[in-house]
Amino acid sequence: MGKEKILILGCSQAMDDVCTGCSRCMVGFNRRDGEFANCADDAELTAIVGCGGCPGSGIVTRMANIKLWNAPMGEVPNKVFVAPCITMHCPHKDILLKKINAKAGCEVIEGTHPYIPENIFAE
Repeated sequence: MGKEKILILGCSQAMDDVCTGCSRCMVGFNRRDGEFANCADDAELTAIVGCGGCPGSGIVTRMANIKLWNAPMGEVPNKVFVAPCITMHCPHKDILLKKINAKAGCEVIEGTHPYIPENIFAE
């Protein structure tokens, strides 16, 4: 398969308003925590992409654009991780996962990091 090229798909709204900078997904990837534990040491994060907004009708186009734009550089993702903002919190999760699995053309993993806060105001 060659080097793992990772694409993270998340909720556009959560990426902009909640997980500023998607830092938890990036930390999880860098530490190989959570679902990233099975990634090779030399795996590379190729892109973090939002769903395009509710109800996620742009997700397939966004995935295709990543492939189109990255192909000339040899950086086409070959493993897709779907972030918790979709797998745990999205009301459109089922249709999004169906679209992602149908069109990804590679392994799709549900989840990314294990850093889900139970209470953001806890001491």
